[in-house]
Amino acid sequence: YDYENWGVIDALSTQINNGELQLFCVDSIDRESFYNQDEHPEVRIARHKQYEDYLVNEVVQLIYKINGGDYIQTAGCSMGAYHAVNLAMKYPWLFKRTIGLSGRYDLTKHYGNFRDLLDGHHNEAVYFSMPIQFVPDLADGYLLSELRDLEVVLAVGKEDPFLPGNLEFGRLLNEKEMPNQLHIWEGTAHKAADWIKMVPIYF
Repeated sequence: YDYENWGVIDALSTQINNGELQLFCVDSIDRESFYNQDEHPEVRIARHKQYEDYLVNEVVQLIYKINGGDYIQTAGCSMGAYHAVNLAMKYPWLFKRTIGLSGRYDLTKHYGNFRDLLDGHHNEAVYFSMPIQFVPDLADGYLLSELRDLEVVLAVGKEDPFLPGNLEFGRLLNEKEMPNQLHIWEGTAHKAADWIKMVPIYF
């Protein structure tokens, strides 16, 4: 419902009505995973993995069933950008493109007033859920080959606390020869009013 409330659906109405674009909007469970301070970080990341499995095994399969799998892209804003980009980076053979608007691609790093969502906890599941952590270690092989067929589109504000992370992520993608675009907007550009300007350009 966020996309409707924010005006994202209206901003994309021309593409949708022309049959150029179909959106599948999925609720997150961040309050049960990354934002759940009542649970140990290991439980939080495990709950996130369950959500990820649901997306891959149920949501993506539903999209394939309805439309085929010729061209699926993931997209999101803010925390949704993390989910969109992380999912596509881990399963690039399922997607052609991923779009992250105002995103944060390592939830364990501090950016401005945004804290480490896993409180210093680190394990293999955390590592493989943070693109900024696992991309530098990718060696030639199947995953890297698939990632080089995935287009990554990032947009972030010049004054957004997440700008340093986006710059770092863009640099890592370039080092691994992965196709990517990094668009830097004026100001913070981290609100719905900004995203409804971005989506007709990048979606």
